Amino acid sequence: MTSSVAPDQPMLQLDLPDPERDDISTMEFLARLEQAWAVCDRFDLQTEIWRGRILRAVRDREKRGGEGRGAGFLQWLREREISKTRAYGLIQLAESADDLVGGGTLEQSSVNQFSKRAFLETAQAAPEVQLMISEAANEGQEITRKQVRRLSDEFTAATSPLLPEEIRQRTQDNLLPPRAVAPLVRELAKLPEPQQDDLRRVLKEEPELDRIKDVTSTARWITKATEAGVAVRAFQQGELDLEKAMQEAQRLDALGLLADAVGQAQALEAAVLKLHTSWRRLGGLQERLWVESGSSTPYLRDVLDAMQSLSGSTMRVSLGDLAGGRRVRLQLVEEAPDQLEPPPLP
Repeated sequence: MTSSVAPDQPMLQLDLPDPERDDISTMEFLARLEQAWAVCDRFDLQTEIWRGRILRAVRDREKRGGEGRGAGFLQWLREREISKTRAYGLIQLAESADDLVGGGTLEQSSVNQFSKRAFLETAQAAPEVQLMISEAANEGQEITRKQVRRLSDEFTAATSPLLPEEIRQRTQDNLLPPRAVAPLVRELAKLPEPQQDDLRRVLKEEPELDRIKDVTSTARWITKATEAGVAVRAFQQGELDLEKAMQEAQRLDALGLLADAVGQAQALEAAVLKLHTSWRRLGGLQERLWVESGSSTPYLRDVLDAMQSLSGSTMRVSLGDLAGGRRVRLQLVEEAPDQLEPPPLP
């Protein structure tokens, strides 16, 4: 039997500066560390790509000859303590590498010019940006995430059809910074067409930097309020028109407040649902322990008695010393849907 491990394995060797040496300036010390960090980044990228290819081979082999339900692939992941999310992320990275290299855009040896994050950013960029980045890498330039993001922002700001022509032209003329226009495009893409049109009219009338920032914030708030509003169950009890409510809040210059309020409503409902689940579980566990205990377990009974303030229909929870020792009292009452009435307005 022969070992599956090669006797002479290549090792990553880095020459790090000695932090105790006084004859190295801080600038030189940090520059050498930055260079070593970049080497680790590129080494990590190659490792992750090959891990993705290995995982893809395991998955595809099972599809070809297995039962097709993925049990063998999942078992393979469990044995190596790899989550499904990480596994499919690595597979996606490998496929991105194959697309860039296999498509003839990027030379195989040029992958070493990328940091891991820069490569991921390139794989997610527009084809035109991928081409420009790949050409630079093929020429021997080191590619950083900051460079990819800057180039992607410039391309998006100058070409996106979501922007009015006035904004695109001013960006191409270097009158508007791409780093401010690109986030606007990303936020507009999340909105339905009518809302995009409304915000484009505002931008067309005033294609200035301050207005771009305002519209970006407005689009972000609309998306936040809309996404959170869909999840808020309190909004499903009546015939609410959240879109018109947002228009009214926008007219009052309070759209950000509404978005935060809706987001807090969603978080509060989620917390209540989690609280209810924990409350029911604690009650069941306490009941089982009470049955098992008796006069021979006085200390256990003391603990169970103390839990009464949390497991009963009325809960009392201390807010701690920072709140002056005050307590919050909550009453949990389970009701049928037709018994639920809205609380009185203050």
